[in-house]
Amino acid sequence: MSSKGQVVIPEAIREELGLESGSQFLVLGEKEAVILKAISPPSKKQFRSLIARARKEAKRAGLSPEDVNNAVKKVRGRK
Repeated sequence: MSSKGQVVIPEAIREELGLESGSQFLVLGEKEAVILKAISPPSKKQFRSLIARARKEAKRAGLSPEDVNNAVKKVRGRK
């Protein structure tokens, strides 16, 4: 590990997993293990499915579109 906390992933592993410069990871640490989990944004189809599911759950919970917008603004630091 470098002084900046950077870790090199060997070329053979990068090629095997199809990792490219700019790939993003979730980093988990437990006891003596460090786990890197490659993450990528969902496809358009997956995103539409996630949005549909979120809308269904919000409706089931009794949330209005305004409630959702207010929650998003709060999380983003706006009032």
